[in-house]
Amino acid sequence: MFKEIIAISKNYAIVKIDNVVTDDLLNLNVIFEEENKKILGEIEEIINNEAKINFLGEFHNDKFFDGIIRKPSITSTIRIINSTELAELTGYNDPNSMLLGLSPLYNDSPIKINIDDMWSNHSAIFGNTGSGKTYGVARLVQNLFTMQNFIPFNSVIFIFNNTDEYDNAFNSINNFNFNFNYKLFTTNTEKSENILKLPLWLLSVDDYANLLDVTEYSQIMIIEKMLTYVSLFAKNDEESNKYKNHLIAKAIISVLYSNQVSARIRDQIFSILTDCHTKELNLDVEVPGVGYVREFRKCFDIDSQGQFVEKILVTQYISSFLDNETKWSEEYTPTFFTLDDLEIALNFTLISEGLLLNEKSYNEATALKVKLHTIANSSLRKFFEYDKFVTVNEFISSLILVGNNKRAQIINFVLEDIDDRFAKSLVKIYSRILFSFMKSLPTRGSMPIHIMLEEAHRYVQKDNDINILGYNIFERIAKEGRKFGVVIDLITQRPTELSETVLSQCSNFLIFKINHPSDLEYIEKMVPNISSDVIEKQKSLQSGTCVAFGKMMKIPMIVKMQLPNPAPQSSNASIFNKWMIQWKN
Repeated sequence: MFKEIIAISKNYAIVKIDNVVTDDLLNLNVIFEEENKKILGEIEEIINNEAKINFLGEFHNDKFFDGIIRKPSITSTIRIINSTELAELTGYNDPNSMLLGLSPLYNDSPIKINIDDMWSNHSAIFGNTGSGKTYGVARLVQNLFTMQNFIPFNSVIFIFNNTDEYDNAFNSINNFNFNFNYKLFTTNTEKSENILKLPLWLLSVDDYANLLDVTEYSQIMIIEKMLTYVSLFAKNDEESNKYKNHLIAKAIISVLYSNQVSARIRDQIFSILTDCHTKELNLDVEVPGVGYVREFRKCFDIDSQGQFVEKILVTQYISSFLDNETKWSEEYTPTFFTLDDLEIALNFTLISEGLLLNEKSYNEATALKVKLHTIANSSLRKFFEYDKFVTVNEFISSLILVGNNKRAQIINFVLEDIDDRFAKSLVKIYSRILFSFMKSLPTRGSMPIHIMLEEAHRYVQKDNDINILGYNIFERIAKEGRKFGVVIDLITQRPTELSETVLSQCSNFLIFKINHPSDLEYIEKMVPNISSDVIEKQKSLQSGTCVAFGKMMKIPMIVKMQLPNPAPQSSNASIFNKWMIQWKN
């Protein structure tokens, strides 16, 4: 079959082959063998009975090592790899391995991957619509749960997707083993159970910045003050009421003696008391004078000189609520509160910082107020309606535990019926909470979790939060997550829209068929150690077949993923069955 080596270059050899060779040799692996040396190669192309064979690595004592130190000599013998060498490449000899798929080049020989090499590293799974990407992901997870000698009882896989396509593939995993459980949360508010919910007090300043779409750094300080106030006001005791009165009085005094016309001052004071009021300070409270009382709003009637008729009375009454002696707590303490409480706290924040007199700052603060009010008065409110106070540990447990104190291994979040911006905020918040929780564990990496992001290009982007917050949560997890046991899997059909930083941290890749030139160019540029040969391989792949490479693979290989059972609901709608009826003439 292989006659002689014609030339040896830096990374490949040109080999003369027989004219009568009929077998399909492309992509097959061969061995350049001589005394005490076996070098692995792969047939890249055949032209005019000459084969170009790339060098991939070396075998030493039947163990494969990536890369070569010495190239084969011109007198080396060449042969197709044998079953023992193939078993080493396909992970068949690894006791801590699981099935990935089958090798179509070697009679559907099983291809196995080491559990740690796969599941301890960030992964990226790319493919066009219809390439078998979703089926491949479902099969990969099902293979994990159908291993013969081990069961992943302690696994925790969080899936975020905008449809429920994985529900059918995973909702019956207890059929594989009665110890397995599956859990689904959804943003479809028409479903009475399993609505996705987040406790407001577990959200950090950064989470609120993402949720409220912060665009200016000054808005961060407003959010910080808002959380300080909400933790104090939520107590609803005498101290919190006293502080509210102090803030209102301070704001009114600052406006009352500002350099503005009386009508403008009145409008601003009325605005303050419309949004922020107590039983002692509101527009309807009766203010006692000498021998009479007057409704507070009436105190701001303007006389013929353009002055307030009761300015002295107002000043005396308001000043009685000022308390500059008390040292109010500026420490945020997580406590139970609602969106309504948060709106009240934000209103007090707006008056406490003197924003009414600064047009730019007031507009920035108003933008936060409008966004928070929109959430509080829409269907999105349901996602933050928690009925009791829980700690972060209790919240994480509520995500994982199912009935009878059992645990779920797969937790599926279906983000349907919400827009992309809000969905991205939710995924960022969940990811930040999970990452912070994992970092806080006494034993580092004691409960490894996976965050699978279907349609990852919707969430993992180059966002403005890097400029505002100084980081992006997905980039932070990509850089630091593995040592704490937080691993990301990116599943997408549009790799060009992904954050370059996150993609550069991925160690494993499953590339299904991709056709778009810009996506191919981006993958070749961004994916570590990818070759033009791998790019060319995926262009001719069948649906359900991918090129797998990275830390989990000894060498890049074409892998045929078996059909998942049960399959996800990701196939196209059947036009023939839905549109056509049989016509009888």
